[in-house]
Amino acid sequence: MTFSLIARCPRSGQFGVAAATAMPAVGKLLSHAAAGVGAVATQAQVNPYLGLDGLQLLRQGLSAAEALARLHDTDPCMALRQCALIDARGDTVCWTGERCIPWAGSLSGEQFSVQGNRLVGPQVLDAVAEAFCREEQRPLIDRLIEALAAGDHCGGDRHGESSAVIYIVDQEQYPLWDIRVDHHRDPLAELRRLHAVFAREVLPEILAMPTRQNPAGKAAEESV
Repeated sequence: MTFSLIARCPRSGQFGVAAATAMPAVGKLLSHAAAGVGAVATQAQVNPYLGLDGLQLLRQGLSAAEALARLHDTDPCMALRQCALIDARGDTVCWTGERCIPWAGSLSGEQFSVQGNRLVGPQVLDAVAEAFCREEQRPLIDRLIEALAAGDHCGGDRHGESSAVIYIVDQEQYPLWDIRVDHHRDPLAELRRLHAVFAREVLPEILAMPTRQNPAGKAAEESV
């Protein structure tokens, strides 16, 4: 019921998760990422603990493949799951259970993985990957938005999309971008609109927030 993309930007080190689906509120349970650690997308019949526990395993230094192998031991219904991981090195792995609704599968490239289930066909993943790779010098947020739009234009979920998410972490424990469209007739258009709003009104506030290296944030600079 979903197509998603997990990725690491080799220039910035940012990790991102992007997804669109026919179900409402895809972002809350599917998207998991941690700065310097990696990212996980859990979909099909969602088990949020695959994302939560997957990140914890990556924090322990396991590779994406090793973490996925451990996750298999925690879930007796992996045949119903689709789960993709990317680790700190940018290596990826994806599991697609044999009981996921067809068409279901995945496609991996350099420091990214695209996966989906209940799609019109594998051409959706091809379109997502092609759009993501087209302009490698653009910021990760832009590349993820264009990738989702390409998948939607190619047919995406067989039932259409009603929600979408972009979740990106940079160097802090809180996200740099967390844009969610929980229910909309055209979630990709709404995602673009919200991106413009966030870039104008939210991102400057986030960049001024306290960091681990500068606990006062930009407030300290303004008080001088």
